[in-house]
Parts: sequence; structure tokens; C-alpha cells
Amino acid sequence: MATPTAPDDEIARDISLVDDVVVARLLLDPLRSRVLAALATPGSASTVAAELGETRQRVNHHLRTLEEHGLVRLVEERPRRGLVERIVVATSDAVLLAPSLAGDNAPHVRPDDRRDERLASRYLLAIAARLVSEVGDLARSARAAGRPLPTLTVDADVRFATAADRAEFARRLTATIHDLVAEFHDEAAPGGRWHRLVVAAHPRPTRDLERTAVPTVAPASDPVDDDDLAHDPSDHPTHRPTEETP
Repeated sequence: MATPTAPDDEIARDISLVDDVVVARLLLDPLRSRVLAALATPGSASTVAAELGETRQRVNHHLRTLEEHGLVRLVEERPRRGLVERIVVATSDAVLLAPSLAGDNAPHVRPDDRRDERLASRYLLAIAARLVSEVGDLARSARAAGRPLPTLTVDADVRFATAADRAEFARRLTATIHDLVAEFHDEAAPGGRWHRLVVAAHPRPTRDLERTAVPTVAPASDPVDDDDLAHDPSDHPTHRPTEETP
């Protein structure tokens, strides 16, 4: 008997953080990675094999392995020529390998790095690795609890005319953040919750320079009923809030 097909809005998903060495190794297999990518939409061993130009038996082996490790899930079972065709789909839109997979070689945040201009990029990468690990863990816990995770991402491109302008921008941005933190930080508030605030900037890669984009400012959005964000910045072209996991 066929099980109900999941609606399109339930086939989904987000980015899964992979911190298990065994699963990470599975994903490094080129064909298995292609099979997983092909299952962004529901499919069977037969349909994926046809798409990739591989044998059904070979694809089915990889499908079973992916399902055993939670990378794909069953959507539907269909009777077909006296057999049962299993329709599966990827459990995430994408996977991200956790920095912790590097073990003792993973980047660690060392406060002294920010005091040394020569190590500024190392400090930024260590902060980025910590962000990936922490948000990935929080998102996973939130999904398991069926609760949203209030997060905010601000992403913009800016082109400075001179190094002096860049330095002035950094000075004023730092001062503004300092003032905001001083105004809203409250260690004694009952029911308060700690948050991390990360602000980073780096030169845009050369390969992206041909795709120049000047950020535009949209009108402020209407307030929404949310305990964590007073306004929904999704209407702003440079603000991309996400809500996933507490």
C-alpha cells in the first residue's frame, strides 16, 4: 500500500551540519554525492540511475547507505510490476562539513589574535568556524524541539574609494556597535538570553568583481509580533533573517 506523498513544502529542508566522520567520508564519494544531489526532488533508484547514467543496482546501493545514515528519507512506496518502488528524498537542501571534523587541527578562537594585525584573517576564520559549529548545533536542537531559532544576517557589498574611507567606516561601525551593546546589554534581566554578535568584513574575491552590485536601501518594514526581532528585515535587500533553532 502506498504511503502518502509529502507535500512540496514538507520536502525540505535546510543546511545540515555534518560532524560525524563516518557520514563525512560517505559524502566524499563522488557518485554517492551525485546521487544525493539528484534527490533534491523525490526519486527512486530507477529514476536517479536514468538521470546519472548509472545502473539501478549501483545507485540502489548508495541510496541504502544514504538512508541508513539519515541523509535521505522515505517519501512513498509505489507498487510496480509486482514489486515495490521506494521513493526517497534528501533530508537537507545542502550539507556542510563541520570544522570540528579536523579534530585538534580545527580553528580555535584565541583572543590574542585580534590584537595582532598580521593574524586578523586567522581570527576571522576561527570566528567563522565557531559560528558554523554553534549555529549548526542550535539549529539541529531547535528542529528537534519544533521551535524557531531567532537569528539575523546582514549581508552587503560596499566599495570604498580610499583606504582612509575604509578605516573611517570601520571606526564608525565599531563605535555604533559599542553604543548599541552598551544600551541593550543587561546581565541581570530575568529571562534574558545571551546572544553572539559577529561583524566581519573582507575584500570581495576577484572572481566576483564583474558582478558588481550597489546595495540599495528599502523603506523600514512594518513591525511584527516577535519577541526577538522587533522588525522583520526580510524586505530589506541586504538583510536576510533566518528562524530556525533555539
